[in-house]
Amino acid sequence: MKHFLTIILSLLFFSSFAQDNLSLDYYLPKGVSYNPEIPTPQSVLGFVPGKWHVTHDKLVEYMKVLAKASPRITIEDRGKTFEDRPIILLTITSEKNHQNLEKIQKQHIQLTQNNASSVDIASIPAVVYQGFSIHGNEPSGSNASLVAAYYLAAGQGNQIDELLDNVVILFDPSLNPDGLQRFAYWANTNKSKNISTDPQDREYSEVWPGGRTNHYWFDMNRDWLPVQLPESRARIETFHKWYPNVLTDHHEMGSNSSFFFQPGIQSRTHPLTPKLNQELTKKIANYHADAFNKIGSLYFTEENFDDFYYGKGSTFPDINGGIGILFEQGSSRGHAQETDNGILTFPFTVRNQFTATLSTLEASKSMRTELLRYQKNFYANARKEAQSGAYIFGNEKDAASTYHLAEILKRHKIKFYDLKSDITSDGKKFKKGYSYIIPKNQKHSRLIKAMFEKRTKFQDSLFYDVSAWTFPLAFNLDYTEKTTTSDLGTEITELEFRKPKSINKSNYAYLMEWHEYYTPAVLYKILNRGLRAKVGMKPFSVENKNYDYGTIMIPIQNQRLNSQEIHAFLQKLASENHVNITGVSTGLTTGIDLGSNQFRALSLPKIALLTGSGITPYDAGEIWHLMDQRYNIPITKLNTEYLERRNLSRYTHIVLPNSWNQTMGKNVIDKIKTWIRNGGTLIGYRNAAQFFKNNELMKIEFSKPENDAKNISFEERRDFFGAQVIGGAIFQAKTDRSHPINFGYKNDKISLFRNTTLFIKADKQSYNNPIQYTKSPLLSGYISKKNLDSLSNTVPFRHQSLGRGNTILFTDNTNFRAFWYGTNKLLMNAIFFSDEM
Repeated sequence: MKHFLTIILSLLFFSSFAQDNLSLDYYLPKGVSYNPEIPTPQSVLGFVPGKWHVTHDKLVEYMKVLAKASPRITIEDRGKTFEDRPIILLTITSEKNHQNLEKIQKQHIQLTQNNASSVDIASIPAVVYQGFSIHGNEPSGSNASLVAAYYLAAGQGNQIDELLDNVVILFDPSLNPDGLQRFAYWANTNKSKNISTDPQDREYSEVWPGGRTNHYWFDMNRDWLPVQLPESRARIETFHKWYPNVLTDHHEMGSNSSFFFQPGIQSRTHPLTPKLNQELTKKIANYHADAFNKIGSLYFTEENFDDFYYGKGSTFPDINGGIGILFEQGSSRGHAQETDNGILTFPFTVRNQFTATLSTLEASKSMRTELLRYQKNFYANARKEAQSGAYIFGNEKDAASTYHLAEILKRHKIKFYDLKSDITSDGKKFKKGYSYIIPKNQKHSRLIKAMFEKRTKFQDSLFYDVSAWTFPLAFNLDYTEKTTTSDLGTEITELEFRKPKSINKSNYAYLMEWHEYYTPAVLYKILNRGLRAKVGMKPFSVENKNYDYGTIMIPIQNQRLNSQEIHAFLQKLASENHVNITGVSTGLTTGIDLGSNQFRALSLPKIALLTGSGITPYDAGEIWHLMDQRYNIPITKLNTEYLERRNLSRYTHIVLPNSWNQTMGKNVIDKIKTWIRNGGTLIGYRNAAQFFKNNELMKIEFSKPENDAKNISFEERRDFFGAQVIGGAIFQAKTDRSHPINFGYKNDKISLFRNTTLFIKADKQSYNNPIQYTKSPLLSGYISKKNLDSLSNTVPFRHQSLGRGNTILFTDNTNFRAFWYGTNKLLMNAIFFSDEM
């Protein structure tokens, strides 16, 4: 009876208060007066926050109104998302601080430098970066930002004055504008007048791909370190302008959970994070606990989440002298939903996020000198412990990949230099102009180590995210460590793409080696223009230059353009895409001649990407982004739900990303098989392997480790099985460079990112194993001993002919999070050279 009455009272509470009678008083602390000249959220939005989900355009509108009305707030537009939404930032502090903002900013940067001792910590404010809803379908954060911004703009009294005098707030109301807009549309268009709290209601099950991600379906909270997306680049630029003392990251989690705040699981903190960081995080947590105790909200800490991967908002500050704090609120996923903790209303989730916002500011104000001193000592200690020597990285055949890694260093204010001259180290050749050198002893020595180290030993065997991200391996670059900095040339202050050589005009043929990153973009444009092109299956030499496997030849004879037009067209392509193309005057070579049948004709690919129900949005989005943003290659997105009604003959290649639930029926599978037999190429990723095997698209034999739990208690069972997961690590494979899948790679080893436990046994015929894991493949990251033994000598790639077509499989993600440049070309080789396999 008591439980029944609780439900009835909860329902009455929601319908009478949360829907119709909701007011700002529900959120705002008692005993504070507010400036009547500052507009309330409802005066601009038309509703009190929590009644509806705010759309991004309305959120921006209100923030602009506040900035115009309050001298405590300034607003800036830091760029645009892929959908052209503004990436705004509010700076909120006292009027006095606003008048000295430039000076305060310089003092904060000075705290990270050698002359930090001259800064009077007692006299400068702390800086807090507050970021909301980086996952668009975790909207309570951004909706709470409406209330928080109003409170900070309109609140009156000594408490608020003291806060704003002692803290500069960098206020980011929506870390993911595109995702927030997408989810708000879903939640609002499915809201009923009489709200259904049934978790099975359509409102709480958004359609694919959901609002979590940005335009290209990336998880934005994994990009703080790689910095590949426009939203990330804006916030990283802000971060390095200020080096905030505290950065908060407001999220949501499963509806049956309460509220989490950091610290997380201590054994999973990255070893480069100082212990004092976690101690300060715990001290700040006491402020959150006090605030939540006052409003009666449940919470937990030191469970589930960790501080290992530095690419998240809550961990990136930890390697940069600040304190990162993750907040996770149990999600209503709409307006009100039945949960284990009663009916969870959207206003309740907003109130909790608002409460955490204020408790963070209170902690930062009270701990101001402690936080500033920690920041100062972080960089002083980093300089003391910094090793002498340097990292060198580069690829003499691929200037673009080298450039893009250097671009990331530049965004993180890491100093690097040109080489004084060409050098050879550890058997690797580093060419001046194609390589850079990073001294270890500089301000960001810890960040550099985090980006370049290989780590294979860990205190814990469970990870919330990836366990390895070694950047030069991700970019397929040669790199080495030197004990001295004697090879330092000129510091790179303005990073520029290496300009390609001017193309000498030819009346015979042009040659383009396949090594450079952007060669697929060039080849697509050549074929799309209607020009004939061929690929060389063997190396050769002509006119005193050696050409590798996969060299592209564009003959002059029998083309749609004349020789002058071809030269101008190729010159433009080479310049725009940073590749070298060479004109030759003869077809007589050392090796295969240019008229040889070992040059195979290429055709224009027409590519489709399977999306929709069952497909993993991240994986699909990475492929879409690669084609659309990097290579400018058109791609058709085909939803799996409608595949039976689509004309597949329009496409030469179909890409099947990883999926969580295959929804294709027999008719669709038969249709795909017919399409392949008629000449199509199906390229599958990760667990497409099981789909291929089950539907006789490819013969596969899996290798499975024995994971029997012995001497494992009931309490330990989750950790035992969790330790068998490969959350993300880097492994070495040997390559057969003569196979078309490996064209464009100059070394016979490649670094692969793997986050799957699919192990495929090698074929008996060695030539069918062009990519094969080495006997001891682990380069960086965590893998259990059983899984490592099972991975040894298996294959991550498989090709099989079916009729006139092909099935191609990758067990590993070659396009991971847009920063794994080094294996992007494997997919492009599978597309352009599938018929040559």
